[in-house]
Order: sequence, then structure tokens, then C-alpha cells
Amino acid sequence: MPDGRLLVTTKEGTLHLLKGKRFEQVALEGLPPVFTNGQGGLLDIAIHPGDKKNPRIYMTMATGTDEANRTTLVQGVFDGKRVHGIKTLFRAQPDKSGGQHFGARLLWQKDGSLLMSIGDGGNPPQQVGGMLARDQAQNLGSHNGAILRLTDAGKAAPGNPLAARPGALPEIWSYGHRNIQGMALDANGRVWATEHGPRGGDELNLVEAGQNYGWPLQSYGRDYRTGEPVGQLVVPGMTQPKIAWVPSPGASGLTQYSGSQFPQWRGSLFSGGLASTDVRRIVLDKDGNVVSQERLEIGKRVRDVRQGPDGHLYVITDEDNGQLLRIVAR
Repeated sequence: MPDGRLLVTTKEGTLHLLKGKRFEQVALEGLPPVFTNGQGGLLDIAIHPGDKKNPRIYMTMATGTDEANRTTLVQGVFDGKRVHGIKTLFRAQPDKSGGQHFGARLLWQKDGSLLMSIGDGGNPPQQVGGMLARDQAQNLGSHNGAILRLTDAGKAAPGNPLAARPGALPEIWSYGHRNIQGMALDANGRVWATEHGPRGGDELNLVEAGQNYGWPLQSYGRDYRTGEPVGQLVVPGMTQPKIAWVPSPGASGLTQYSGSQFPQWRGSLFSGGLASTDVRRIVLDKDGNVVSQERLEIGKRVRDVRQGPDGHLYVITDEDNGQLLRIVAR
């Protein structure tokens, strides 16, 4: 938050404020019922960048039932003790069934717009709208498998790249994504995203407005059931990833480091790993090309990684009894 305090969501639908080394639960007044099956739950959280006191809190969550659910954006006001006045700003459509692939990462851009990732809806044989759920990522009439660009009121932001295209939903900013689990803004205002691929093919993408990132026509992954490649490695007209990780680290959480605690790391991206139980440091050149990578072994499933105002990196683990870790110099 603006004062440096830390808020953490839990999957089950609770919010917690870090005080010292202990968490204090924060009341969420008016939060809609949370769908917690599978990968569903109360997910990402972001603070309105223009608010210094009593900030507006934005949270993504899964809502609905096992038969009909979706990624939802809600907003409330934090008065230091509780989040009140919670209202729903946006619901991704169409509804899907099951508990897979909600996306749900949030990122504020420098122009004040809010990016929100939406997953494709699930793995085969999962279907949405009479097609395989994963094919929704190429359907511009669906929010699924896309990054959306919204105003702070949850409406389609002005100037979205596909708004004038017949049949395209006006909120879509980029598409052809499977399940983005990390988004970060770099010092140049560029948007980076990490997404899960099936059985290999996790990706780091430099995301630009209006671009198609290929899923499921272009992929480095393999079908869970058949083991066959999903799509082709390169499809003309579709944007290639900056990294395709095979095997998959289960990339989750992403930040670019700009602090003072580790000056040698400035400008590097840090990506958490669920399957790899690590954090990847990704070194970039000035043009956004990947120069090298190294692993910071955590030994537990990493759900998110953020930079604090103190210049340290903070990591949260994905366990029944998860931990908040601070990375410090030795």
C-alpha cells in the first residue's frame, strides 16, 4: 500500500494485513460468494495508484458455480481496518464450468488503465460455447484467453486496439493466451507476462496491444491426454514468446526489480515457479531480449513475487500453511 504495509489474499476468500511478523485479518464487507473449487478463489489484489489515503482496493476472484463460473473484478475502500463498499466492476464472459484457468492477474499501466488477464477456461475435453475451452483464446467474441484493458471503473478503456473490429469485445487488449499467472511493468512502461503451457511450454511474453500470442495454434506445450504437440512452434502473424520453458516451471508471479538492496539485479525480471519451487532471475538487454537466466532456489511452490518499498523481494508460497518470505543479501 502507499504507506508500505502489505495486504495478502487467501484462496478461501479472506484478506490479511501484515503487522510485524504476524497477519491480522481484514474484514471484507460485501464481498460476493467466492467460488473456491480447483484453481478458483480470491486471487490477485492491486491498489489504485492514485490513492494515498483510504485507497481503493481491486481484487480478482472466481464467482459462480461448478456449472457456470467466471473471473470477476471487485473494488472496495480500505479505511485501515476493513474493506467496505465492495462492488463488482466486471465479469468475464462467457461463463465456463469446472475449476481451471482463471488467469486473474492485475496490472496498472502508466496511463491509469488496468490490465486484467483471463484464462482460456480449461484443458480438453473441457468445452465452452460448443468448442474446446482452449479455442476461446482465438475467439475475439470471448474474454477468455485474453488480457483486458479497463478503466478504474471496470469499463473498456478508450483506445483499445480491437474495439472497432466487428465481433470483437471492446475490452480485449491482447489475445491468444492460455493462463497468465504473472504480469509486470518495466521501467520503460512495457508489459511482460508469464503464462502456463501444458506439459511444457510455459512462456514469458513481451505483450503489445492488439497482438495475437498464438494459443492454441502456436505453442511449445503438449496435450495432457495424448502427449501430442498442441499447435505449431511458429505460426506466421502470431507473436513469439521471449522465453519458452520446457519443462514448465509453473510460472507464477512476476516483477521487475528497481530497488537499492540488490543494485546488481536492477532491471531484471523475477518470476516465481510453482513446479520448479524457485524464483527465476531473467536478465534483459535494453531492447527487451533475454540475455541470461539464473535460479534462486526456494524449495517450496512460489505463488507470487513482489518488490517491496524497502527494496527487498517478497515471495509467498503455495501450501496449506503458506509462508511470506523476504529475500535479503547474505
